[in-house]
Amino acid sequence: MDINNRKNTDYLKIAKEAVFVESSKLSCLDQVVQGYDFNQGIDWQKLMESYSNIGFQATHLGVSIKEINAMLNERLKPVNVDPNVDEFFKYPPARRRMALTLFLGIFRYILEHNLVDCVVTSAGGVEEDLIKCICPTYLGSFKMSGHWLRSNGVNRAGNLLIPNENYCLFEEWLMPILDVCLVEQKQKGIRWTPSKLIHRLGKEINDKSSICYWAWRNNIPIFCPALTDGSLGDMLYFHSMKNQPEGLIIDIVEVKSFKSGVIILGGGCVKHHINNANLMRNGSDYTVYINTGQEFDGSDSGAEPDEAVSWGKVKIDAKAVKVNSDATLVFPLIVAKTFARIVEERKML
Repeated sequence: MDINNRKNTDYLKIAKEAVFVESSKLSCLDQVVQGYDFNQGIDWQKLMESYSNIGFQATHLGVSIKEINAMLNERLKPVNVDPNVDEFFKYPPARRRMALTLFLGIFRYILEHNLVDCVVTSAGGVEEDLIKCICPTYLGSFKMSGHWLRSNGVNRAGNLLIPNENYCLFEEWLMPILDVCLVEQKQKGIRWTPSKLIHRLGKEINDKSSICYWAWRNNIPIFCPALTDGSLGDMLYFHSMKNQPEGLIIDIVEVKSFKSGVIILGGGCVKHHINNANLMRNGSDYTVYINTGQEFDGSDSGAEPDEAVSWGKVKIDAKAVKVNSDATLVFPLIVAKTFARIVEERKML
């Protein structure tokens, strides 16, 4: 054998050894990747159940559905309330073991059917819910000219169009309510919090299409860590300036729960607020993130659940999952297999 043939043989051996590495029998090799077979017809329940075995973000979607159902099942368990502890949530007999937190209050349906114990949202989540009861928001395009919209008094949020008049009408509705709140603060000594104020606004809006309305009806507190960050904050400022030196005072509150499950759609201030609150109880028991944030820039919004574990914001033994997706795409599917499932089961009782 000449030297060239010997070299070729050596290269071939190296290549074969690299490619044909013997596989070990590992415990992690137990879940087979398998998609839905449409030859069996369209069965929406089985289609959604198949997501867990598809791989990539589809599997994370399937895991998130299991986690949320685990939260809901935990919520139905009986709980013994310590009579010496002042309750924030009024636990009915045999239910509400945990404080299930929902970011953005995305569906009125969930609150209408009393499926969560509290909501954490941004100021925009509150004000846009109320504004849409007064005047509509319109569908536009992501590519519309900001200059043209500005010159016509229209604000764009993504592909949603909000006429400036909406905020003017919102101010006309809100200011008299704030006047009454200020009177109650002075005469009755009420110390307003974001959740108390939102509770009052839900009562005053008196519109069944509103998330805040159903939160008020079902006594579900809505927490807003940055209430002043938005149009609502502007109006609170204007009201305060008008009523100096004794303007409306809004304080911060805390809450403690037996079990904690969190569903966080998006990131930012609210995501950190929810996680940081859970740090005070050594972490959340159930955790689902749904966002498109990436962790390479060190942002809190893009952080994976395991980073929160390192801080004690998510429990070490929690089966936390992050779905890397736009929440508007996947959350309705998750609701169909979790919250809506509970509602349909109740109807059959």
